[in-house]
Amino acid sequence: MTDSTISIDNATETEPPDTLKAFGAVHKAFRKRAGYTQEEYAPLVQYQPSTVASIEQGRRFPHRRFVAEEVLDAFGVLKGVYKHAGREKGLASWFRPWAELEEQAISLYTYENRLVPGLLQTEGYARTLFRERVPVLTDSQIEAQIAARLERQSHLGERPNTAFSFIVEEFILTRGTGGTEVTRGLIDSILAVTEQRNVEVQVLPMTRSVHAGLDGPIRLLETPENEWFGYCEGQESGQFIANPKTISVLHMRYAKLRSQALTPEDSRCLLERMRGAL
Repeated sequence: MTDSTISIDNATETEPPDTLKAFGAVHKAFRKRAGYTQEEYAPLVQYQPSTVASIEQGRRFPHRRFVAEEVLDAFGVLKGVYKHAGREKGLASWFRPWAELEEQAISLYTYENRLVPGLLQTEGYARTLFRERVPVLTDSQIEAQIAARLERQSHLGERPNTAFSFIVEEFILTRGTGGTEVTRGLIDSILAVTEQRNVEVQVLPMTRSVHAGLDGPIRLLETPENEWFGYCEGQESGQFIANPKTISVLHMRYAKLRSQALTPEDSRCLLERMRGAL
């Protein structure tokens, strides 16, 4: 492991949502004190006014640049509160660094060979996964997990300038997780998402016996500053990757996977045939 590869464990750790509400309330007070409306403040921190509103309501985790001490003349108070702000229930501590960058990414690439990527999951599919989780989750924990997952999915609709690319193994969709109705709804949802010009979904067919993703899932993203990061997830842990050499390898593998998977158009045709067979 290099200095730019961070491994974080304790997957079950989550912070109470009250910490986000506290940060939002404090930020709102300093923003008003500085004389800015949400519409005036948003461009200063490269956010949309709706995002500023979500953060101040405690519904969204803020990026570090949102803590604009100099702009608001907050005497270091915001930085202090930010240190204790946690993402909403349902997002594990080891996933937070990636989720924070994911919210602002201008490019997001995902290859999965285990299950449907979180950003493409329907509520029914996600509920099935969480109900079968070991150790068993309580009903409240399941609802918190689902709420957090569905909140992340808002990125697809709210950011038309972000390029989303997904490569998914065919057998994941034919497994029938959750039953026929859940699978039907899942395929319908994916087909609907692919109608967006900034979302590309490719299916890696089962006939492809050898491919570039045999070492496991791949996640890559590009920040507004054109920096690339990677993320690998395992049992009860996640690995955040910033090492340029490792990022280069992941890029090469993802590019190869794109050529080995069905084209987006052929993938849609396959999904439509799968949907019709249910």
